[in-house]
Amino acid sequence: MKALIAAGGHATRLRPITLTINKHLIPLANKPMIFHAIEKIANAGISEIGININPGEIEIRQVVGNGSRWGVQITFIEQQGGPLGVAHIVKNAQSFLGEDDFVFYLGDNIILGSINSFVDKFRNERPNCMLALSKVRDPQRFGVPEMCDGRIVRVDEKPQAPKSNFAVTGIYIYDRNYFKAFEHIVPSGRGEYEISDIHTWLIQNGFNVGYQEITGWWKDTGKSEDLLEGNQLLLAEMTREEAVVEGEVDPEAIVHGRVKIGQGTVIKGRCLIRGPVTIGENCVIENSYIGPYTSLGNGVRVIGSEIEHSVVFDNVNIHCSKRVVDALIGKNVELASAAANMPVGHRLVIGDNSRVEL
Repeated sequence: MKALIAAGGHATRLRPITLTINKHLIPLANKPMIFHAIEKIANAGISEIGININPGEIEIRQVVGNGSRWGVQITFIEQQGGPLGVAHIVKNAQSFLGEDDFVFYLGDNIILGSINSFVDKFRNERPNCMLALSKVRDPQRFGVPEMCDGRIVRVDEKPQAPKSNFAVTGIYIYDRNYFKAFEHIVPSGRGEYEISDIHTWLIQNGFNVGYQEITGWWKDTGKSEDLLEGNQLLLAEMTREEAVVEGEVDPEAIVHGRVKIGQGTVIKGRCLIRGPVTIGENCVIENSYIGPYTSLGNGVRVIGSEIEHSVVFDNVNIHCSKRVVDALIGKNVELASAAANMPVGHRLVIGDNSRVEL
């Protein structure tokens, strides 16, 4: 069995963050999002992974590398023909996948636990396709299965009137009949080859489409609030064994709960760090409060400030004497006090599609 990870697209809903970083490299729990997908696949015993990327994409290649750190072999596959839909991503990788069964994993999906039981069920029951389903509050945002007598009879993409409260998550397993189905579907009204049309064609033409419900949490990180929730969920799963303090903590500082602190980081002065929190390497936290569900990247400085339930990228400088919550802060950002300069006020440099609360 092989695996294919979708890591292309332009993530316009996450701009301006994604103007300078590929969405799949956004750090969640201080780890690029795509790393979580690779780890799940590697832990399921799959060693050949293809990653679909945008034409000319360099950054993902550099960050991910050849896969040796996970004991897998990674092949990068540039998307050809433009953004033609999720189903076309698989078609684009046909030469890599060949005749093998394969896991198709949307790289911006975050799930609890492993995919091992999902993969094992496919291997044992031998359907032509296996879907991972999850109950959601807003199924109209997703592909939605219509169920009858415990079987999937149809899958509709983003229906206005969903036939169930299940969503088809971004994790699928197929055999080679995927490509037979693809030859019989056409682009939808939005000009894309829909993955739901693949599933419906297989069902209507006598192929076996099985499913397994994800009983824990699943997160599709399409919006900024989804990223923050994904970060929260991952930090909530951090074990005490993972919560290692490798930096230097001042005796005056208080560290509560599961807190991971990287090498070269210094926590000094009157600090309170309340986990779950992860702090990268070579950071300085001084006279500040770091609240639950916060991830601070490498080289971050937080001086005389408070931050909670936020994701902070590398080399950010926060010294604003304010409480920052529910924030997604990109690389090399500085948050300074408005009272530090004259005239007193809020001096702003804001890119397109930003949101600021004053």
